[in-house]
Amino acid sequence: MAQSPYEIKKEIVDIGKRIYDHGFVAANDGNISVKVGPNEFYCTPTGVSKGYMTPDMIIKIDGEGRKLEGRLNPSSEIKMHLRVYKERPDVNAVVHAHPPVATAFTVAGVPLDQYILPEAILTIGAVPTCDYGTPSTMEIPDSLMPYIQNHDAFLLKNHGALTVGNTLTRACFTMEEVEFNAKINLYARQIGVGVNANIEEIPCDQLIKLMELRKKMGLPGKHPGCQKCPNLGTANCHCKSHEEAQKVSDDAMVAEITKRVLAALGK
Repeated sequence: MAQSPYEIKKEIVDIGKRIYDHGFVAANDGNISVKVGPNEFYCTPTGVSKGYMTPDMIIKIDGEGRKLEGRLNPSSEIKMHLRVYKERPDVNAVVHAHPPVATAFTVAGVPLDQYILPEAILTIGAVPTCDYGTPSTMEIPDSLMPYIQNHDAFLLKNHGALTVGNTLTRACFTMEEVEFNAKINLYARQIGVGVNANIEEIPCDQLIKLMELRKKMGLPGKHPGCQKCPNLGTANCHCKSHEEAQKVSDDAMVAEITKRVLAALGK
């Protein structure tokens, strides 16, 4: 059953309070949007704390960011939301926040791209760090482009994180997973002593099992699979498809060598 406009606005308000209470945003930081039509979106207003919104504050805009309804104005950062909707028809909601630990990784120049938690692998995979862009400009939407088709979570260098989903709840949960994954990564580095501490990633044979489980669970969104596995293409890679590809490559090499030897012998 479709949600009424009030129910959608109330959900945006609830999610805003959730990310505020989690400490993912401070003061008036962050923004949230939901797709409600082919060219219509509800979004949070500029200059209002996400922890103190009310449904009447939520505004409606079109795909160009023009206000259609509401007494307040949209954030200038709505541009990155609209870029996502344009490039990803499967996305119905976007959340932008400044989760402290995940954001700290971008400030320190440390990628958050290790596969370390099964739950995070199922829901978010590796999280790319987009190039720095000046807030409120098209630089940030443009920085998403190399990753937008294959990820549902993005770190914005020195500027927080952006998560997307087929529902607003899913987009919010993905933001929570990003920060939780960042915390575990940070703790592992502290226990291992330093940024260069060894981080034990899940090997690709186990990643394949998780990918199969993901399909069975019907989890929405994009996922890069095991392409980031540190064992990919090495002797330690146990992914069946990669082993078969390697066997084909090895057979081709043997055939080529045999051909050259026979040619050298005049046969």
